[in-house]
Amino acid sequence: MPSTIETGHAKNVATFEDLISFCTGYGATYNPSKAILKLTALNPQLTGAQTALQTVKTAKTAYDNSTNARELAFVPLKPLATKIINALAATDATGQTVDDARTIVNKIQGRRAKAVVVPDAQALAAGAEPVKTASTSQQSYDKLVDHFAQLIALLTAEPKYIPNENELKVATLNTQIADMKTKNTAVVNGLTAVSNARINRDKLLYGELTGMVDVAMDVKQYVKSVFGATSPQYKQVSGLRFTRPSGD
Repeated sequence: MPSTIETGHAKNVATFEDLISFCTGYGATYNPSKAILKLTALNPQLTGAQTALQTVKTAKTAYDNSTNARELAFVPLKPLATKIINALAATDATGQTVDDARTIVNKIQGRRAKAVVVPDAQALAAGAEPVKTASTSQQSYDKLVDHFAQLIALLTAEPKYIPNENELKVATLNTQIADMKTKNTAVVNGLTAVSNARINRDKLLYGELTGMVDVAMDVKQYVKSVFGATSPQYKQVSGLRFTRPSGD
C-alpha cells in the first residue's frame, strides 16, 4: 500500500490537473502576462510532474525487488557456513586452521567465539569491573559478504579441503559469493536511483517559485485578480488544496 506521503504527492499532481482544467475552461479570459502561468507552460509542467511520480514508483519497485532478491540470496549462507566448518573439521587440516575458520563462521552466524562471563550483582557490589563487550552481530550484508570472502580465502589456501559435495567446493562458493556481491550492489544502486528520483520529483513539485505548488498558488492569485474574490471562478480554484509533505 502506498505511504500517506507518496499518496500526498500524487494528490497534489491530480489537483494541479484540476486547476489547469478550470483555467482552460475560462477560455481567452485566462490570459496571464507571466509566462510560467500560461496554459502553454502549465500543461508541460503537469506532464513533467506526472513523469516524475512514475519515475519514483518505477525506481522504488526496482529497489524493492532487489532487496527481496538479496534477502533470498543470503538465506542459505548461515546453514552453508555450518556445513563448511563441519566439512573442514573432518579433514586433516590443522586445529589452528579449523579454529580460524570457526571464528569466521561465528561472525557469519552472529555469535561469539567464547561466552562472556558477566559479573553478578554481588560481584559488582564487591568492586568487580563491569564487562565491556564489543558488538558481535556484524550482520549487515556488507559484513556478511566480507566474512564469507574471508572464509573462502581460508578454504582456498587449505590443500586438505577438497570436499566431494558440489555445494561445498571452493569453485561453487566463489560463484555464490559473486552472486551475493552482485545482488548487494544492485540494492545499493537501487537506493541511489530512488533517492535521485525523489530529489527530482521534489524539485519539480516543491521548488521555490517555479515548482508546481508555488505556480499553482500564483495561478489562484491571478484568477482572483481577474474574476474577483467573490466570483464563482475564484471559488472553483480557491478550494483546491496543495500540501507540502515533510518527508519522503
